[in-house]
Amino acid sequence: MNLLEAKKEIEILIQTIQEYSYAYYQEDTSKVSDYEFDQLLLRLQDLEEKFPELRDPNSPTQRVGGTITKAFETVLHKYPMLSLGNTYSEAELLAFDTRVRKGLEDAPFEYFCEQKFDGVSISLIYEKGVLVRAITRGDGEKGDNVTENVKTIHTVPLRLKDGDVPEYFEVRGEIFLSRKVFDMLNREKEEMGEPLLSNPRNSASGTLKLQNSSIAAKRKLDIYCYYLLGENIPAKTHEECIQLLKKWGFPLSPTSQKCSHIAEVITYIHEWETKRHSLPLDTDGIVLKINNLEHQRLLGFTSKSPKWAISFKYKAQSITTLLENITYQVGRTGAITPVAELKPVSLAGTIVKRASLHNANEMQRLDIRIGDTVFVEKGGEIIPKITGVQLENRKQDSLPIQYITHCPECNTPLVRYETEANHYCPNREKCPPQILGRMEHFISRNAMNIENLGTETIRGLIDKHIIQYPSDLYKLTYEMLNGLEIQTVSDKKGGNNIRSLREKSAENIIHSIQKSKQEPFENVLFAIGIRYVGKTTAEKLATHFQNIDALMNASYQDLISAPEIGEKIAQSIQHFFQNPQNITFIHALKTAGLHFQIKEKESNSPSNILENKTFVISGTFKRWEREELQNIIKQNGGKLLSSISKKLDYLVVGENMGPAKLEKAKELNITMITEEEFLTLLSQ
Repeated sequence: MNLLEAKKEIEILIQTIQEYSYAYYQEDTSKVSDYEFDQLLLRLQDLEEKFPELRDPNSPTQRVGGTITKAFETVLHKYPMLSLGNTYSEAELLAFDTRVRKGLEDAPFEYFCEQKFDGVSISLIYEKGVLVRAITRGDGEKGDNVTENVKTIHTVPLRLKDGDVPEYFEVRGEIFLSRKVFDMLNREKEEMGEPLLSNPRNSASGTLKLQNSSIAAKRKLDIYCYYLLGENIPAKTHEECIQLLKKWGFPLSPTSQKCSHIAEVITYIHEWETKRHSLPLDTDGIVLKINNLEHQRLLGFTSKSPKWAISFKYKAQSITTLLENITYQVGRTGAITPVAELKPVSLAGTIVKRASLHNANEMQRLDIRIGDTVFVEKGGEIIPKITGVQLENRKQDSLPIQYITHCPECNTPLVRYETEANHYCPNREKCPPQILGRMEHFISRNAMNIENLGTETIRGLIDKHIIQYPSDLYKLTYEMLNGLEIQTVSDKKGGNNIRSLREKSAENIIHSIQKSKQEPFENVLFAIGIRYVGKTTAEKLATHFQNIDALMNASYQDLISAPEIGEKIAQSIQHFFQNPQNITFIHALKTAGLHFQIKEKESNSPSNILENKTFVISGTFKRWEREELQNIIKQNGGKLLSSISKKLDYLVVGENMGPAKLEKAKELNITMITEEEFLTLLSQ
């Protein structure tokens, strides 16, 4: 294939992929199967690698991210991103309406109403129909350039399919994390023993500031656009601007409505006060704008906000109830979570009985006590949280709560690490909830995927001292399980329910355990339960180190040189393998026949041309993503270092390289090569 043929096919692929993406993300329609879509994307990626000069910075292949940003550029807004004034009552809305009428000298006007979503404001800048920058609100005058992370959001158009657009325009929108994705991320964090995300809004904001856009891509952010700015916009009303955004392929909230007068606005507010809970994201109010753009210009701005728009904030759904007790839960990693046991109360359509108090610091901040009347809200309209105490109702004889000093399950003294807010039970080997939690994690779908083995059966086997470590599962036999009596949940009268494992159940369990021995190394690595090593991190480690022995013997520098491995994960890995009991555990799993190295067909290196050579990569590259270049170095025998030192042989230099690294490399007289020179080195 020559350059011209490749160019033509790339253009067709980009157009086709964009059409399928628009149908899937904007119209909820799948025109092709996931497999067919992935094949188109792989073909495009292959052509871009073979013809790097044809790679478009806004190609659909950029959705997966990969750019590393050490510091975000500060950019001035062409049009300031002002905040809105807030109202909290219908009387304040009527007063706003009166001010507008006076400002327009009683000329007729309309309102345009939209939901006020709880996300992160963004300004998308387009030139000739192509996304060139994405800037956060910042202080309203200037914000951070987060373009690479925003490009990973599938609903953000990178290149407009409609060619009839202004030379330059800006689109304002709200980037958010849906409730569904937020819950999924928290489940993953729980599996890794990490602190849970507090709310979707903060999580979306944090994702936009991630330095690695490939991680941002996995967060599945979304956006609703709500405003169009520019000097040659073919529209006279805000409603017409919204229709243009729809025509050009921008994602819009389905909740907007034009209102003829303030009474219709108030009706809209009442209608959405309960309907908003059915939306896929959080919203805490509505925004009303004057529809006519000329009217907006006449009304103008204050120093902080437009005079032609205002927000109405719904009152947070809050209720009081009695704090009956505080209990403490022990997680798989030994983390202790205090839980408020509440007198059941109805809140936002659900019955709330419990609320997390997070840690000792939060309990101290609230100065919460047993018997207090507490205020409960739905945090982000999802998670019940205690926001305060009704002090006037506090009993005079109430006493401050002393945080527990020993594990509520095994009575082991708790520890608290210097950099963490949580307390931990260090009795990893004998604390029942930790044993059960590790077993449940080990057999889970993303780990060893052992089916037919439920929580009650595992608990029964632990209670009978048949198993204590996950490796004990591989010692089970059909004879041990067949007819085994398992105690289940106690009945209301205080008795015990007993069930026996029947022949078929015993057979299925043994079969599933044997089948799990075929799970690949990355699954085994995730299953063994190293703190902070989730599914994706386990895959990265497996690919980088190839086998468990290399990982066990890796130095701190070796670990942090692996893709996406930071200090916290590296320290956790070293701590895990420094424990003799964990080494015994790994040995038992090896004896059982589990895979502790990448399959041979995956580990064959193309050559050893870079053997005994060390590399540091800095900047961005045209031919490869950063991780691809790292893999090429490793596959050809080279070694990656995390920092520049006298031990370094080559610094591979890309665009936007950090000045500090450049200065240090010159100071130490390190050989610096471009990606073209690296190719030459590879071919020698």
